[in-house]
This record gives sequence, structure tokens and C-alpha cells, in this order.
Amino acid sequence: MIELNIPGRGSLSIEHLVMDVNGTLAVDGTLLDGVAKRIGALRDRLDIHLLTADTHGRQNVIDHLLNLQAVRIRGGREAEQKAEYIRNLGAERVAAIGQGANDALMLREAALGICVLSLEGLAVETLTAADLLMPDILSALDLFEKPLRLIASLRK
Repeated sequence: MIELNIPGRGSLSIEHLVMDVNGTLAVDGTLLDGVAKRIGALRDRLDIHLLTADTHGRQNVIDHLLNLQAVRIRGGREAEQKAEYIRNLGAERVAAIGQGANDALMLREAALGICVLSLEGLAVETLTAADLLMPDILSALDLFEKPLRLIASLRK
């Protein structure tokens, strides 16, 4: 768990980190360099969850590289499925990371929503749903290693 007291916002107790896969952790079905190491370093503090529609059909490879089992999202109503997943975990204890249009509701539901800029792009509705924009996934994951960065960015 990562506990934060953000001036002007209040306390956050983050237990779960939920992430979109394609466009966020991977591009064209290939896991981005450095992601496995960063996620591995967070496992002692956060429960890691991956959500994917497996657009490129390579999720089994990504699961193996991360030693995780992603939850497959069914085609249709993807945004709602992701938001429901966050609610079922207890949204007040969840940080979520994504970049696609189907991630907007997930970021809005989570206690902490982080949007990343990706080679696949960034949906404007997802940007406006997020609490924070990061230039890439590695920078976003580093926030949990150095949580004072979150406080510095989110305090009011």
C-alpha cells in the first residue's frame, strides 16, 4: 500500500494499480522496454492488475514477461467494463493508468487516474478524465517509487 496525504485534496491509500495494456504498457502488442522491471519493483506495495482487449493477440506473451494474468475485456462496452472493474476493487483504493478512449471512465472512477502519452496517441476524453498526465509509462510508474512527486503535482 502507498499512503499519501495531499494538501488540499486529502489522504489516499492506494492498494491496487490497474493498467490498460495496449497503448499504455505495450505498443503494437510488444511490451515497452523497462516496464517489466518497474512493475516488478512495485509488487511488494501494490496489487497489480492488467486490463486488455488483447487487440494484437499477444497478451499471453506479455502475461509471461510480467508474470501476471491480464483480465480480458470483451468487445463492446469496453469503457464500462473497465470502470466496473475499478468499482469492484473499491475505487477509493485504486490508481489507474491508461491513454485510450476506453480508459477514460476507468481513470475517472479511480481515486487516482493517470493518463500517459503514447506512441498510439492519447484520447482527449481520457486526458480530461485524469488527475495527472505523464509523458510516458515509465515516468508514470516511477511516481509510485517516488510518491513525493505525486504530492508535488496534485497539491492545491
